[in-house]
Amino acid sequence: MTRLKHNPTPNYWRLQAAKARFSEVVKRAKAEGPQHVTVYGRDEVVVISTEDFRRLTGEITGDALIQAIQSSPYRDVDIEPSRITMPVRDVDL
Repeated sequence: MTRLKHNPTPNYWRLQAAKARFSEVVKRAKAEGPQHVTVYGRDEVVVISTEDFRRLTGEITGDALIQAIQSSPYRDVDIEPSRITMPVRDVDL
């Protein structure tokens, strides 16, 4: 078995096992959640999915802006930008 034998939690891996079966660690991080990698029986790192990482770090996705606009009391106000005709320069080609 590639996981720690003394730990009943299935998401713990010894470093050597995690290196040897890294693709499985990655797949399980995506499907089952965080995978803990231990060195000499101590937690050292955790492998997580990109989704979890973005959620934890608060990576900007645009969702906050969309929610802010949708919850605004002024969302139904039409704003028409003023259009100014600018002169065009002649260009010699």
